[in-house]
Amino acid sequence: MIKPIKTEEQYEEALERVYHLLQTEPQPQTEKGDELELLVTLIESYEAIHYPMSASDPVAYLKNKMAQNGLKQIDLIPFIGDKAMVSKVLNKKRELTLSMIKRLSKGLNIPATRLIGH
Repeated sequence: MIKPIKTEEQYEEALERVYHLLQTEPQPQTEKGDELELLVTLIESYEAIHYPMSASDPVAYLKNKMAQNGLKQIDLIPFIGDKAMVSKVLNKKRELTLSMIKRLSKGLNIPATRLIGH
């Protein structure tokens, strides 16, 4: 049974469960797909309170998501472009384009608003 995340230990357990669920590539509207969606929502809620991040820094948000999901720069190639472009974006030498934001949002389940700089 999924419960609210109230402690750091529960947060870590939820992240671990999300990682394992992602490895199985669950389909939407299945038991595992619903569990993944609920856990991500709970994790985001916990993080908003305990690890607030400025919405004005999309690269910091993206790097945080990468760390949470165990992603490396190479994992962003399908969403951003070639290896050089990923490096430029993560080093803030190139801004995210609208098409990159759309692909990242859909592919990594990131709210597009978090990837739009202010």
